[in-house]
Amino acid sequence: MQSDNSGAMAVREAVNSDLLERLDRQSERIETPCGNGRMVWRRWGSGPIIILLHGGFGSWNHWCRNIVTLARESTVIAPDLPGLGESDVPGDPGDPEHLARILSNGLDEILGPDVRFDLGCFSFGAVPGSLLAVSYAERVRSFTLVGAAGFGPRDRPTDGLIRIRRDMDEATRRTAARNNLEVLMFADPSKVDDLAVDIQLCNTDRARFRSRPFSLSDTVLQALPKIRARRNAIWGAEDVTALGMLERRNAAVRAADPDAHVAVIEAAGHWVQYEAADEFNRSFLEMVRRSA
Repeated sequence: MQSDNSGAMAVREAVNSDLLERLDRQSERIETPCGNGRMVWRRWGSGPIIILLHGGFGSWNHWCRNIVTLARESTVIAPDLPGLGESDVPGDPGDPEHLARILSNGLDEILGPDVRFDLGCFSFGAVPGSLLAVSYAERVRSFTLVGAAGFGPRDRPTDGLIRIRRDMDEATRRTAARNNLEVLMFADPSKVDDLAVDIQLCNTDRARFRSRPFSLSDTVLQALPKIRARRNAIWGAEDVTALGMLERRNAAVRAADPDAHVAVIEAAGHWVQYEAADEFNRSFLEMVRRSA
């Protein structure tokens, strides 16, 4: 006899629906200068500091399934990158170097000039993040790539993606967002829940900074040998943005740091820290602890 999991699924959905609101409510909101406006940061927990940079067309909520676990033993700080989420656009020139300077100035204001931290960067976030790690030198304890972009040109996995337009009705928008998550972000379509769809729509609607050209640059590849922190990488084994290139990318990480720790999480896609949150949290914390 097959068991009925509908009750458990309903409980999970109820918990997920409140997660973003609870995390936002529990955070300390911080604002620093960004272009002619402000950059928004959120902080949770106490202890050694972890900075988390989200991906393109994203916001702090890319880390929503990781913050609670990481904040049990660390201070977690997650900004909305310039022109994304609640942060204002960066102004000119608006390139990764400019974003890295905005991040650096913001962190100096929040932490002071000498405080050290661990840096985790998802997807496009690795592009300005790698430049930040180079400029901060000894202040960064560990630099962990998560489904990172910035390794040079690649085939863009855009076949099957649906452009989400504001004139679509809500049901059509949600169907399109779910489709795009299945195509680009997840390995297992059954893991695409309502929270993931909510996040995708919210982030897409607020995205004013177009990161994709910079994601296709080799900024991270060039920065890796210059970074002085311990370098690490976490990937979903089925990340469509890195299929066929994982071994080459991991080789670049290890060439830059022979002691680098690399984790490839099976049955997970590009948004590995959401789809396989428990496995990701274990791997990420192991990497952070090694740098303490």
